[in-house]
Amino acid sequence: MDQQEQTGSEPAAKQSLEVCDIARIMRAIPHRYPFLMVDRVVDMALGESAVGIKNVSINENYFQGHFPAHPVMPGVLIIEAMAQTAAVLVVETLGPSAQGKLVYFMSVENAKFRRPVGPGDQLRIHIQKERSRGNVWKFNAVARVDGVVVAEASYAAMILDR
Repeated sequence: MDQQEQTGSEPAAKQSLEVCDIARIMRAIPHRYPFLMVDRVVDMALGESAVGIKNVSINENYFQGHFPAHPVMPGVLIIEAMAQTAAVLVVETLGPSAQGKLVYFMSVENAKFRRPVGPGDQLRIHIQKERSRGNVWKFNAVARVDGVVVAEASYAAMILDR
């Protein structure tokens, strides 16, 4: 069998990127402390899926007021962590063609919060690309702590020049 026959019938292999550390995340998206909501991205299949990790610490500034006697990570920040994980996936997928572009939130649908997230929890955000058309990408996300679903949502983002 020649080279063309071998490669012609095989599906293209999915590109994967094992880990995006915080330095790579900060090159991919513009968010900074105190609004950077993802510490690491793992298990990334470019153009398809990724898992974002947020280590929730009592030192988070929002715990001063949400709620001092019973600290709970705000649900909107869990949604933001989902969006930031997706933004890293988009930028890593697009590669150099994403340079100088930003990923903007467009919509959030079917957001559900199943249990509170607090200090000491490790939030693992599983995102899956549902589709992309042009510069609009749609995702489904499930956030888990210790394997238990704590939140889920569907959302869309648009990639635009800065």
